[in-house]
Amino acid sequence: MVDVLYEDNHILVCVKPQNIPSQQDSSNDLDMLNIIKKYIKEKYHKQGNVYVGLVHRLDRPTGGVMVFAKTSKSAKRLSEQIKTKDFEKNYYAVLCGVPTNTSSTLVHYLKKDEKQNKVYVTKKQDANSKRAELDYEVKEIYHNKLSLVDVKLKTGRSHQIRVQMSSIKTPIFGDSKYGTNLDGDNLALWAYKLSFVHPTTKQRLNFVAFPPISNLPWKYFETLKINKGN
Repeated sequence: MVDVLYEDNHILVCVKPQNIPSQQDSSNDLDMLNIIKKYIKEKYHKQGNVYVGLVHRLDRPTGGVMVFAKTSKSAKRLSEQIKTKDFEKNYYAVLCGVPTNTSSTLVHYLKKDEKQNKVYVTKKQDANSKRAELDYEVKEIYHNKLSLVDVKLKTGRSHQIRVQMSSIKTPIFGDSKYGTNLDGDNLALWAYKLSFVHPTTKQRLNFVAFPPISNLPWKYFETLKINKGN
């Protein structure tokens, strides 16, 4: 069952559940790209292969809003928006601890170890390092132990939010790769807002989907309950 937020002849916007890959990987687990292809094939009784363009990705443990292109032209135009920064993504994250600054811009250079599937903060001059930038703002603090932050990505690097938040000593709740698990079943990182210009109508579209606020650790934060109710 696909949680579709919007669909027309050009794009499909949906909510990716946590722990499902955006596209097929070495695990061969069912992935979002093939889920969407199957959904379109069955809904419209299409014969043969179905085209679906993967415009952007979410890490496997991250849930939230994704857009898929239903034509190659739409895929190209959405990809161009990513390059020109017209494609905006906001995330909610629950951090272990409280950042020193209530809001800030983080800039690091990151390097990925493909064998370990892990990303490290490195120096600008290191070979294959990539610049990573994000803005964050603390929205609420729970017992001075956890903090809910709104993160706006400026670049789209692998594991970017997880690595950058860990680098300032406030790893994301449930992140055993870059922090401590703290008995969290799921990574507390959720892509809650997506904003882009429709590839054909040129109208700016905004989509919001909140994390499962009845689950830990999201349920600790009144901000989410209030915003979801509005």
